[in-house]
Amino acid sequence: MAGRLDGCDFCKFVNYEDSDDFYMYEVGRNKCDPLYSYEHFVRNRIILHFIIKGKGILSVNDCQYDIHEHQIFLIPDNTRSFYQADKDDPWEYIWIHIGGPKIPQILKAAGLTPDNPVYTPLDHSKQIEDLAMDILKHYKRQYYCVGNLYKICDYMIENSSAKQEKEKNNTLLYVKNVINYIQLKYSEPIKIDTIAMSLGLNRSYLTRLFKEATGYSLQEYLLTYRMKMAVKFLEDATININEIAMRVGYGDTFTFSKAFKRHFGSAPTEYRKTLLKDSIASLAKLKES
Repeated sequence: MAGRLDGCDFCKFVNYEDSDDFYMYEVGRNKCDPLYSYEHFVRNRIILHFIIKGKGILSVNDCQYDIHEHQIFLIPDNTRSFYQADKDDPWEYIWIHIGGPKIPQILKAAGLTPDNPVYTPLDHSKQIEDLAMDILKHYKRQYYCVGNLYKICDYMIENSSAKQEKEKNNTLLYVKNVINYIQLKYSEPIKIDTIAMSLGLNRSYLTRLFKEATGYSLQEYLLTYRMKMAVKFLEDATININEIAMRVGYGDTFTFSKAFKRHFGSAPTEYRKTLLKDSIASLAKLKES
């Protein structure tokens, strides 16, 4: 069989280095025998293995990983590694030797690094494997193969748990910044457009993120926080209602009182009387005890 080497089903040395991003040196496929093993130490290149079927183990940087079908594992450059097929369900994989100045950056975007050498796509594993298989079939076409490699990396980045985690962290950061903004400026007139602009986000996108993360709309959270602070001020009998309205961002007492009653079911003056009665009752109980 053309391209066959001892210990593998197919191997071709291609040495494609015209791309500014990717260099491709070798492609191959292996349907392993039980407990088939291999030890690598490759300088200035890395190897990607696409597990089509079966399972096995990878040992790299003093860590061992159990790997199964539809996963991808990385052999980092200048790193000694060892991998072995399972005894009962030996793996079948495609490998690609690659290099290039942007490879580490691109793989890192997918969450694949020397410290995290195993990648599990959240989706589209078949598309990734089909592209790898397509490289094998058309190994003589340099730009076609490099183009497929670009597509593989794009699929890996878009379907990476690292990408989702980053997006989640960004979302939480935006929400935290909105809450900090409201807690700092609740006494001022606040517009949602102003908050969105301060974060560099579209208003509708920000309101959706905030709602999904907190269960509140931005207006609901702002109102709830203002009412919370209003109750705190009502506990101090020396602060009149008009001043409390101004402190929590309302331009007049009537608007504040209307919003307060809608929120709590009673006007601020009535609520203050209830707070006073509760405070007196609590003091009386303390004296009795």
